[in-house]
Amino acid sequence: MARYIGPKTKISRKFGEPVIGAGKALQKKNYPPGMHGKGKKRKGSEYAVQLNEKQKAKYLYGVLERQFQKTFALAARKQGITGDNLLKFLEARLDNTVYRLGIAATRRAARQLVLHKHITVNGQVVNIPSKMLKPGDLVAVRERSKSLEVITDSLANKSTKRFSWLEWDNHSMTGKFVTYPQREEIPENINVQLIVELYSK
Repeated sequence: MARYIGPKTKISRKFGEPVIGAGKALQKKNYPPGMHGKGKKRKGSEYAVQLNEKQKAKYLYGVLERQFQKTFALAARKQGITGDNLLKFLEARLDNTVYRLGIAATRRAARQLVLHKHITVNGQVVNIPSKMLKPGDLVAVRERSKSLEVITDSLANKSTKRFSWLEWDNHSMTGKFVTYPQREEIPENINVQLIVELYSK
């Protein structure tokens, strides 16, 4: 199963923000990577700006090109604003929901938990990180995995921030995907209109 396994800091420096994860290098070197990173920043073309935004969204959610295109096509077919639909469906991915619930500290860690069959959906073990959840679905830590250090540590350090589209029961280690989030509820810094414009060319 393909995924990006390159250096995280390089990607974060490229976009000027902690896209894949926070790191000290981004604070020390707040300019793009490469020998020309410190040079005068050139203004990119309209296409380059749009492509850059799409790439940022892909890295942020850990989605490769083919999956991203399929998700966009699904968003375009649904009623409503295509860009908002795109983010809703990316947020509804199982690996992202595991991360949002605080079961894993990062999306990468959440993906690994799902792949290693530590997560159930509606009582059934699921090992497909890209599985799209529907409102009402229950996401839980598998019974035999509840004592895993990586999960208990993540839950112990869980942010106090709550997401309105999710519910969490710490005692049973079960979360509920209540509904698709609204665009204003999603904290990610993504200009979805640029992505829509890119795909409409």
